Amino acid sequence: MNLMRYKDFLGEFEYDELERIFHGRVVNIQDVVTFEGRSIAELETALADSVEDYLEFCQEIGKTPDKPYSGKFNIRISPAAHRLAAAAAKVQGKSLNAFVAETIEQAAKSALA
Repeated sequence: MNLMRYKDFLGEFEYDELERIFHGRVVNIQDVVTFEGRSIAELETALADSVEDYLEFCQEIGKTPDKPYSGKFNIRISPAAHRLAAAAAKVQGKSLNAFVAETIEQAAKSALA
């Protein structure tokens, strides 16, 4: 998976060998925002231009742009994992929410490094 960022928008892209062009889509919003370019530099510019066009278009029509994420999500885990996480949070003097949020952030940063 090939990813690039512009502001808080995450673009996923692939290379079309037949057409000799990169095609991409912003993947962390519901609305469809696409971009393309013949080089990585061109693709980066196209992502930025597409996001700016999207934000401008939303403003023109009075629509609130999709936010990349709200910061809230539900997760289903086993009761044993829930118990273990709650105990670990307590040992660290944190709420379960703070413990899980920090753990996810650390794991995500490690995965994206």
